[in-house]
Amino acid sequence: MSVEVDPKLLEILVCPITKGLLTYDKEAQELISEQAKLAFPIRDGIPVMLVDEARKL
Repeated sequence: MSVEVDPKLLEILVCPITKGLLTYDKEAQELISEQAKLAFPIRDGIPVMLVDEARKL
């Protein structure tokens, strides 16, 4: 079951490393930073923007 992420939140979030745009992957519940080659998890509708928690692409 996936929890919806607030669209307003998605508009203001940026990659903590590159400060670049993030792509929302609804299926995987992740925010993808193409520049940093990282996927940040979304847990219970809350993006976890910690580099230590990100998955390498």
